[in-house]
Amino acid sequence: MKFDEIKTILGKKTVGIAGAGGLGSNCAVALARVGTGTIVVADFDVVSESNLNRQYYFHDQIGMPKTVALSENIRRINPRVNVISHNVHLTADNIPAIFSQCDVIVEAFDSAEQKEILIGTVLKDFPEKPLVIGLGMAGWGKNDLIHCRRVDNMFICGDEVSEIGPELPPIAPRVGMVANMQANVVLELLLPQSLQ
Repeated sequence: MKFDEIKTILGKKTVGIAGAGGLGSNCAVALARVGTGTIVVADFDVVSESNLNRQYYFHDQIGMPKTVALSENIRRINPRVNVISHNVHLTADNIPAIFSQCDVIVEAFDSAEQKEILIGTVLKDFPEKPLVIGLGMAGWGKNDLIHCRRVDNMFICGDEVSEIGPELPPIAPRVGMVANMQANVVLELLLPQSLQ
């Protein structure tokens, strides 16, 4: 399949990304680079200096809402991508309205509580929609442990064990690997399998 054909198919698709941190910002950029038509991104946080070790932001964007900074970065990469950004804290009440038009939803939260709310809401309100989650990307090395596992309509990307903590921080290489794996799963879901 030629890249122009890929872009034509993806240009008609909408992907939702819940969270614009390390996973979300890097996944969104990967999807923008291949021509995803619409990216819906939701996050309530602002860019901080400590984010720059793994998130797709720049030093002069510190203090900006992540959704605004990410929209700006995607526009610079691929102005044809329609970015719909929601600078909100996601809850079980607003998730259905924000992501209802998405073909695939990507979970990209740090917080276990936020992950649980998103997964529970999507499984209840959109059981037919594929959900791509990130689980286990802290630290460095151990590339061979990162994998993707399918559970019904949910795709789990990461090593599923390395929890983020003071002695095991999230840093660019592993976070980027999982974010790009999530984007690659999205492509597998949106592009015809017979043409690979």
